[in-house]
Amino acid sequence: MTTTRTTTSRATTARTTTRTDPMSQTPGETTERTTERTATASHTPPDAERLRRWRMVLGADSADSTGRTLTGQDAAMEGALDALYGGGAGKKPNGRGTRGRSAGLGASAPSVARWLGDIRTYFPSSVVQVMQRDAIDRLGLSALLLEPEMLEAVEPDVHLVGTLLSLNKAMPETTKETARAVVRKVVEDLERRLESRTRATLTGALDRSARISRPRHRDIDWDRTIRANLKNYLTLPAPDAATTAGDTGATGVTPSGTVVPERLIGYGRSSRSAKKDIVLCVDQSGSMAASVVYASVFGAVLASMRTLSTRLVVFDTAVVDLTDQLDDPVDVLFGTQFGGGTDINRALAYCQSRITRPADTVVVLISDLYEGGIRDEMLKRVAAMKASGVQFVTLLALSDEGAPAYDHEHAAALGALGAPAFACTPDLFPDVMAAAIEKRPLPIPDKEYQP
Repeated sequence: MTTTRTTTSRATTARTTTRTDPMSQTPGETTERTTERTATASHTPPDAERLRRWRMVLGADSADSTGRTLTGQDAAMEGALDALYGGGAGKKPNGRGTRGRSAGLGASAPSVARWLGDIRTYFPSSVVQVMQRDAIDRLGLSALLLEPEMLEAVEPDVHLVGTLLSLNKAMPETTKETARAVVRKVVEDLERRLESRTRATLTGALDRSARISRPRHRDIDWDRTIRANLKNYLTLPAPDAATTAGDTGATGVTPSGTVVPERLIGYGRSSRSAKKDIVLCVDQSGSMAASVVYASVFGAVLASMRTLSTRLVVFDTAVVDLTDQLDDPVDVLFGTQFGGGTDINRALAYCQSRITRPADTVVVLISDLYEGGIRDEMLKRVAAMKASGVQFVTLLALSDEGAPAYDHEHAAALGALGAPAFACTPDLFPDVMAAAIEKRPLPIPDKEYQP
């Protein structure tokens, strides 16, 4: 039921996004054509324009009820939408729908390639990505992505990367280089978007976590030192009024004071050794594809910071340590294998065995918590790590999607141990890591993600 609602919502989104504003210019449209279409729309009576929009939203089957006939680019856009969301086998001979809409693209590679080109012409990138995802889900087009020509026609995004990685083992050699190029394009875009803020946020957190109470003069943090010693503010005695008046001609004296710095706060001296150990433990089951992509990018960024020692572990029923590939997140991604079961307990046992400095370690478990291993053992391991001083973070998802599906019972059990489970967007992840490094409360984004 959930899948049906999601697909319907996507279809509605795709139908409405580019046609509610007649002023918007579609990617493949010339300025002259935009002007012409805008002028036409602006002279269309309000009721007629409302019918036009409903006709575009509802699809070809609504032509009789709306009384609208589409022409020109509107008709071409409608054709691209109906190929995915309407027409096809669900119609009676008279054109009336019997079982709702069914797709009409078929499995022909040339026709799909043409359709991919059409939607990139008529729709903005965000809508193209939604329609591509629906085409893969609804029409079973995954096999066609194994052809280099098809890969060159698609709009790369995180979800496409997840699909390609799931097909990795079945991918012919002629396609692998094209697939790597698609994945690299998405990864480089994510790195550009996420790297600078991640570095800035975590560098500040690491500096603050390394405060010392007996700093050398050049290492004193004067702002924090003054704030910490305001209670020691002393008002200095005023100078002799007659003397002051004689020297300056003034008859009044403004009292002055000083802060007595009983407690100095400063930064620790920079060190070539890592200040914190980060362990990313990532579930690579099929539902976690987007999270794996983002975790790989963040893992590469964290590994490039010399004040952090970063380990990346992915798991299903087996555990794979990909730390030695963190210099290239594309290699990391092609080292994953989506699908199969889940054994969180085994993965945490491996991570626990690699911890050497518990008080300076942050473990981030990224999983929907559908455990196929030993539940009680998993919880005991989390409790033991926290008792030893490890900062433990549980993310139900690391993606831009909405509320994820997850095991509520396991999430509640982790919350009871002081490791609340919540979903996290990529933009929030640096703040979550900064809070964990500084041992502050985690910035949980929405109470609905808490069990």
